[in-house]
Amino acid sequence: MIREMLVAALVVAMATIAWAQEPTTDLTELSLEELMNIEVTSVAKKPQKLSDAPAAVYVITGEEIRRAGATTIPAALRLVPGVHAARIDANKWAVAARGFNGRFMQKVLVLVDGRCVYTSMHGGVYWEQQDVLLDDVDRIEVVRGPGGTLWGANAMNAVINIVTKHAKETQGGLLTAALGTEEQALGHLRYGGQLSEHAWYRVYAKYLERDEAVDADGTDTADAWTVRRTGFRIDWDVSPSDSLTFQGDYYDEDAGQRLTYATPASPGYAIIDEALNLTGGDVLFHWKHRYHDTSELALQAYYDRTERDGTSLPANRHTADIDFQYRLPLGERHDLLWGLGYRWTADKVENSFNSALNPAERTDHLVSAFIQDEITLTPDRLLLTLGSKFEHNDYTGFEIQPSARLLWKPSPRRTVWTAVSRAVRTPARVDEDISATLPAVMPGVFPRILGNPDYKSQELLAFELGYRVEPTDRLSLDAAAFYNTYDHLRATEPGLPFPETSPAPAHLVVPAVMDNRMEAETYGAELALDWEVSNRCRLRSGYTLLNMQLHLKEDSRNLTMEQTEGENPENQLFIHASMNLPRNLELDLVVVYADSLPALEVDSVIEADARLGWSPNERLEIFIVGQNLIHNHHAEYAPKYMYTQATETQRGVYAGITWHF
Repeated sequence: MIREMLVAALVVAMATIAWAQEPTTDLTELSLEELMNIEVTSVAKKPQKLSDAPAAVYVITGEEIRRAGATTIPAALRLVPGVHAARIDANKWAVAARGFNGRFMQKVLVLVDGRCVYTSMHGGVYWEQQDVLLDDVDRIEVVRGPGGTLWGANAMNAVINIVTKHAKETQGGLLTAALGTEEQALGHLRYGGQLSEHAWYRVYAKYLERDEAVDADGTDTADAWTVRRTGFRIDWDVSPSDSLTFQGDYYDEDAGQRLTYATPASPGYAIIDEALNLTGGDVLFHWKHRYHDTSELALQAYYDRTERDGTSLPANRHTADIDFQYRLPLGERHDLLWGLGYRWTADKVENSFNSALNPAERTDHLVSAFIQDEITLTPDRLLLTLGSKFEHNDYTGFEIQPSARLLWKPSPRRTVWTAVSRAVRTPARVDEDISATLPAVMPGVFPRILGNPDYKSQELLAFELGYRVEPTDRLSLDAAAFYNTYDHLRATEPGLPFPETSPAPAHLVVPAVMDNRMEAETYGAELALDWEVSNRCRLRSGYTLLNMQLHLKEDSRNLTMEQTEGENPENQLFIHASMNLPRNLELDLVVVYADSLPALEVDSVIEADARLGWSPNERLEIFIVGQNLIHNHHAEYAPKYMYTQATETQRGVYAGITWHF
């Protein structure tokens, strides 16, 4: 029914000429200087120019996402140096920065408008549940390197902050309708209006239907994905000093998978196709008060609920969070920022033979505070930033995450920065409470992963160095290098086998216990280039080099964990070429390369996407997008979580319209 409605909308919109609201500005028309002056907030929790940020920060604008033809946030993140975004199946992704990738990236903190979507149950992000309306995305700020000083635990290797547009910027209507082979149906409907002279709103609805992927032989699998999502946002400038934001979302999804799971009956495993139902919603409130140009306070609170069914740990989870921060200049040289926070989480799972959390219900509390001082050593030339986060959690108690950053601007077009930081990844619920029984290795013999109540926080000490330069008005380069040392990394330790009589029949369990007996060093470099070749052509490119050295401690009995070095590509490259052609035509080409993943038996891959758009008038755009054009199908990653089936991404094409009214 929804697909037929999209077809009807496509026909109606293509036959309509609208002359209402002006379309949004094309950011590809901005100069490099204007792009470097885009304000980011994720580095210092306050607006600052991208060129003045003392960190490895990269920004993807909403316009770049549109021009690339991306339909999900992980697909857009392929265009970030230092980030490895790989599809596991049609609805699951592995996304990480500077190594340690997997189904649940343990060391990257993800935010949507400041709302944390990192789940402390598994220690990662359910990307299939963290979808947004891409038309509403203003920018995605990706800060590679530790961000724990401001954002807290689990921001070890990066912070990804998805920032949506102010409601004032999305006035009028927008309709997008598309049909395709893999992206079988896309539908976006948004409308924005004014509540008063200083208050604006928008509402939206989104539908996505993705076809199932294939296995290595080209046979269809059971991982189709359907998304139904709706939401709103209200922005109110109450006075010249006060602003309020109130927003919320609700989603209902079906995400398929083929699963091999343990059963006590012979042969000790079962293979099923299941469609998980994923539902949830969130509401967020944000208030900002400005005392004068440089002093302000902000208060944010949100509530988030998620629910998942299925064979493996069906769960209902609730999160409530409140965060306060205050910015206060002290004289001409100090800009002090401090804040307090509290987070409450509660979850309930349904246990089974193959997966359980003990206890099945748990409530956790997190209390935090931070302080940071930006010290101007030489005006407009030399800036020192010192700060630390202080947290208390229910797993490991008190944690501290300090950092020091130094920025030097030898000239207006050149920036050099360096940083030393400490960050932690605190235990997830599964690290302490899991009991995961794997499919039988022989009749009546089951491996089992067990949690450890003495599990420690993973620790990172990071050293970074960066350089930005604009040698000409048409060319900018951004380079970053890092050296990281990790301690107390997660590794399982073998235990003594034991018999078990319940559930029947009797069987033997071979346990492996969560532990922290692994260390690592990683080092590498990231390079981003932005080249305005001509007034009609812009080229963006990024290269990533990563080397990982994992070491088990002397008292470890694990024989395989060091092999996980090969789960991350050593070299990555992307190129995004955007061209504005005559007669209102747009042409974009995206090429992505990633090295092989020997530990997962995944070959190196090079793929290309292409997008052609045409605007017959200022209200209407017609587009066609080709995805994964080089190979008929290819593998990008292999699942490591509960034996979900490995699937391969197919070549696809979709076409549609966008109508502003």
